[in-house]
Amino acid sequence: MLRTIALIGASAILLTAAPASAAPTAKQKMATCQFGAKEQKLTGAKRTAYMKRCMANEDSPRGPAPAAPAPK
Repeated sequence: MLRTIALIGASAILLTAAPASAAPTAKQKMATCQFGAKEQKLTGAKRTAYMKRCMANEDSPRGPAPAAPAPK
């Protein structure tokens, strides 16, 4: 019985914490991207390209995912 009550309490806490881990809003993302561009001292076309990639979440240093090998 005590275990059940503890699990219900833990579930309630986890459910209320879920919105805190939600994705950032567009305004927050823009602020983060602007900070990154300012830190790198980007101007002109380089800043525009960086902002576009950053806002689209395409700024991964790892590059595109490798293609799956062809079946034999």
